[in-house]
Amino acid sequence: MLKISPNSHFTWFKSPHFGRDGDNDGGGSGEDNDVSKESKFATVSTEETAAGGEADSEKPVAVSSRPPTISPIGPAYNNFQVDSFKLMELLGPEKVDPADVKLIKDKLFGYSTFYVTKEEEFGDFGEGILFLGNLRGNREVVFAKLQSQLAEIMGDKYNLFMVEEPNSEDPDPRGGPRVSFGMLRKEVSEPGPTTLWQYVIALLLFVLTIGSSVELGIASQINRLPPEVVKYFTDPNAIDPPDMQLLYPFVESALPLAYGVLGVQLFHEVGHFLAAFPKKVKLSIPFFIPNITLGSFGAITQFKSILPDRKTKVDISLAGPFAGAALSLSMFAAGLLLSSKPDAAADMVQVPSMLFQGSLLLGLISRATLGYTTMHGATVSIHPLVIAGWCGLTTTAFNMLPVGCLDGGRVVQGAFGKDALVGFGLTTYSLLGFGVLGGPLSLPWGLYVLICQRAAEKPCLNDVTEVGTWRRTAVTVAIFLVVLILLPVWDELAEELGIGLVTTF
Repeated sequence: MLKISPNSHFTWFKSPHFGRDGDNDGGGSGEDNDVSKESKFATVSTEETAAGGEADSEKPVAVSSRPPTISPIGPAYNNFQVDSFKLMELLGPEKVDPADVKLIKDKLFGYSTFYVTKEEEFGDFGEGILFLGNLRGNREVVFAKLQSQLAEIMGDKYNLFMVEEPNSEDPDPRGGPRVSFGMLRKEVSEPGPTTLWQYVIALLLFVLTIGSSVELGIASQINRLPPEVVKYFTDPNAIDPPDMQLLYPFVESALPLAYGVLGVQLFHEVGHFLAAFPKKVKLSIPFFIPNITLGSFGAITQFKSILPDRKTKVDISLAGPFAGAALSLSMFAAGLLLSSKPDAAADMVQVPSMLFQGSLLLGLISRATLGYTTMHGATVSIHPLVIAGWCGLTTTAFNMLPVGCLDGGRVVQGAFGKDALVGFGLTTYSLLGFGVLGGPLSLPWGLYVLICQRAAEKPCLNDVTEVGTWRRTAVTVAIFLVVLILLPVWDELAEELGIGLVTTF
């Protein structure tokens, strides 16, 4: 006889033989197997079992019709899971209405545009719907038609995205990747407005960036600063800070360099806004990142509109670095020309020649302009514009690294796709981690990107159409120049090229 311990715990389940209500689906009449809901016990006696064979025991077996007692640990955990999922649904983004999905599937798609064969979740939290199927025409023409029809059916309620079909192995017979169409609510897919607190934070960061730029200008005059100030900033064992009033006489002479550094950053942001304005793309207020070594690490500027296509993403993302690099290169070139003129000696600052080994490209340009004799000394006299241009070009190069949602990451994602960005990103992180790019700034920059900029940019409405050959070429050349700017010069090559005095290190 099967003994059922009163302390045993069970959970209800469906099987081919037993149902949740105690049904025996394997055979026999339902009357013999059903347990009456009105009775508390069903008694099985020896007489009832005699027809089927010898009874296991003469004593009747009482089977309770109530649900078995379950351990409080199991259901509590399950209930917690259910409640957590419900809480996530309540607090998470609003999902697409199933009734709307059925209506859109019936009226929007069809044999002449896109034949739907499957539906999947779409979005970061599965709040949207992804329609998979077969494209029945030119993808750009079909997408424009579907967008127009969606607006007629649903008004301004949803946004339609054309994306590459996930996990697709075969290309589209018409050429290019297979496409799918995703749908999200407008309030879910579109970025929110800039809040008051974000404006306050942006203002505070800008003030701190002004301070770091002025500090860079003061540090550039290291050969003129009082010894106790120099010792405090250069000696790691120095504990007691000097009298800051000693720095006041050097603030005025530091302003031109600070203006140059800030001018590059402002030019960079203006480039973004000028490129975004004709395309009716909204941008957030820039959040400048202060840095003592370069004056600034640039700024974080977010898209406040959904980008229509990948061309727009590339154009807006490239405009900022191109504007900043143009101003930086102009200041760098003008500073080198002024540095080679004896009549500008009063404006010169002395910097260690080893600083020119921080960049292969900029070091070679400086060597070609200033000459071997000047560059092969322990210190080099240069105009402050050289420092401003150098810092501007370095900051621009860092922001053009192809990783995350940096400008470089956005242009690579737009020009070559998200899969290419993953490969570029892993390579970039590796080069930064080993110090191959950026020298001593590689670690702080890598941490900054991991904390603030690691996530890739969200897809465009049309995230499939290619950007064209000349945009891809421009991105490729830009990334190549970024590597040359951030690649340091090792001692043997520096000695051979005459960039800095290696014996002084």
